[in-house]
Parts: sequence; structure tokens; C-alpha cells
Amino acid sequence: MRVVFFGSGEFAVPTLWWLINSHHEIAAVVTQPDRPTGRGKKPQPTPVATKAEEHNLPIERCEDVNAKPFIEKVRSLQADIGVVIAFGQKMSAQLCSVFPSECINLHASLLPKYRGASPISAAILAGETETGITVFRLVDRLDAGPILVQRKTTIEPMETCGELHDRLAGICCDAVDAALKLHQTDTLPPGEQQDESKVVPAPKLKKSDGYLRFDEPANKIALRCRAMWPWPGARCRYLPPEGKPVEVIICSASAIPKNTNAPAGTITDMLSVSTSAGMLEIHSLKPAGKRLMSWQDFVNGRHVKPGHCFESLSD
Repeated sequence: MRVVFFGSGEFAVPTLWWLINSHHEIAAVVTQPDRPTGRGKKPQPTPVATKAEEHNLPIERCEDVNAKPFIEKVRSLQADIGVVIAFGQKMSAQLCSVFPSECINLHASLLPKYRGASPISAAILAGETETGITVFRLVDRLDAGPILVQRKTTIEPMETCGELHDRLAGICCDAVDAALKLHQTDTLPPGEQQDESKVVPAPKLKKSDGYLRFDEPANKIALRCRAMWPWPGARCRYLPPEGKPVEVIICSASAIPKNTNAPAGTITDMLSVSTSAGMLEIHSLKPAGKRLMSWQDFVNGRHVKPGHCFESLSD
């Protein structure tokens, strides 16, 4: 099939790579414009643009894909289908109608659960043990189109959002392959309508979503640490008995089903952290301005002792 690929983020790169090496033809790669990043605020291409440039693919950096001149440009490509993944713009019905097979979108959840911008974090935060990839036909409502293909995978007990993101990005390749095969007929595959009663939203994360509260149960705190790594990060503040407080991001932690009488946030004799239910065993964390390190390295470097404590942050 002749494909126009709409993508921007890192999540889309494995699928683009698969398409490059498939028997399908890429008519164009549409991506977001270069954006200023880093300390120097120098404009940088999207990960998708970088991969497309490496393989000399035609690239369209577009601020508004629904503008009439751009829709006509896409129409002139005479492509069969649009493949959309981690693109960053909502696509109009008029743009989708340019393609005989319309547009398909890849989403990192088992829809209708976790519609929205942060499905991977939402699944981990909810304590799910399974997630996956859904390929669906684009419609006007967000992530609401008929389901064409789903692929499931187990969420590992200590897997972070970043680690699961990378695994799911690889699974996308098999899912899009199956979806494109469904379109290699004379009629559009109808797909399966989503059950609206089972919809769970997964809105865009804010920095404050990562703020830890030690008056919550340890198992809930541990889930937040995994769900918020690498962004926005599960943040709190370490309070040494002397010196300045240190803001830290806890990357990985687990719950110990043992209660203590110490106030929430207090470091216990086991060098774990007291919570409202159980204790939090920290495995790795990142102090502000420092590298990611093990809890033991942090304990040794900061001379952490029982009775020291962590406190929650606020805006």
C-alpha cells in the first residue's frame, strides 16, 4: 500500500522503521515543525523527522495539517491510507477522507481503557497487570474509533513507564502490519465499536501529578514512582538534619507490607520509608541536578539515618 505516515515522537520511530523495510511505499512523512529544545533553545527535528532524513524520505513539517492547502497537498500524493502514531495534532474528517482507506491510529492501551495523552502512565498507576496496543480508525472524537487490531502484553512488576513505552513501541510494528493487511481488500474493514461504558480517561500529565504523598499507602506510592518515570518524575524532598533540603525523584520502589508507628515520610530502622499503610522500599532515585543512583549510594553519600525524613512537595 502507498502510505502517508503522520508521526512525531519517539514512540512512532519503530513503526516508521518497520514501514521503511516493508513492501509498502511511503509517499511522505508528516511531522511537527522543529522546536527549540535544550539550554541553547536551538530548533531540533522530531525523532520521526530525524529517522526519515536518515533514509531520504520526503518530509512535510506542518504546523496545521487541517489547513486547506496542506490537505490538497496530501491529496496530490494519491496515497491509499494514512498511518498516525504519536503525531501531536488532531486530524479532521476532511483530511482523513483524502485517503481511500481513510486513516488508522495506533494507541498505547487496550481501548476503550485509557483514552488520552498518557495511557501508559495511567495503566501502571491503576495497578494494571496487562496493557497493549490498539489500532483503530480515526473519527472526530479522541481515541474513539472502531477497533481494528489489538495486541496484549503483560506489565512486569517493576516496569517503569519509560521501559513499557519502549516495549509497546516495538509491538506497534506487528499491530500495524495486521491492520494494513485488513485494508488490502476492496472494502473497508468495519472494525469493532468501542464500549463507551468502559471508557477510562488518561489526560495529559502535569508536573504536579508526580508529587508524592507519604500519607498514602506504600503500594500506591510505588505505583506512582513507576508510572511517572521518566516524566514528570515522582518528586519529594529529603530533609537532612543539617544542611539544605534536597528535592529527589524516586524512580523505582516497592511496598513492604509491614506497618510502623513512625510518622509518614520517616526513614525507619530498615532504611525504608513509613507511609499510611506499609513501608516504601526505595530502589533508585535521582537527586536534583545529579545522576540516577541506587538508594544505597544515596544513603552512603548523604549519610542517611533512621529518623531522617522525606516530605511532600506542593505548587
